[in-house]
Amino acid sequence: MTLCDYLADEAASLDFASNLALALKRQLQHEQRGLTIFLLGTLGAGKTTLCRGLLRSLGHSGAVKSPTYTLVEPYELEGVPAYHFDLYRLADAEELEYMGIRDYFEQNSLRLIEWPQRGEGILPSADLTVALDVQLPGRAVTIEATSASGEALLQKLQEQIAGT
Repeated sequence: MTLCDYLADEAASLDFASNLALALKRQLQHEQRGLTIFLLGTLGAGKTTLCRGLLRSLGHSGAVKSPTYTLVEPYELEGVPAYHFDLYRLADAEELEYMGIRDYFEQNSLRLIEWPQRGEGILPSADLTVALDVQLPGRAVTIEATSASGEALLQKLQEQIAGT
């Protein structure tokens, strides 16, 4: 299942993130193993902006910074831990083993991963893949479900968008 949309500006990106957050809230209540979302796109495509909007819409009130240098930033969202990864500066996928990447996937949590291709071979599969493509003045977004949980989430997102 795939969903395509066009986000004309930052406000549209944040609205989209808000809709995704509502779908995620409902889905996370039913998951036992959490959800993993891969974010694809070139530098400046809006991956961090989407993560920021998503985390704020899920209840985080503090700053949301890009984890480019720390690799991961943790957040606590109404009892569900969330982890925002940015693997852009990862030199070798094996580095993920040294930071204990598997521990982040053993619990019911939300995992947002920018530049997941840099962790190929180590990272588990995603439930949802969000690809952002710069198409000025905005961004084209394509979301693909890659698991049964991702299919359910994408269905909820489509319902959410249709209802707004």
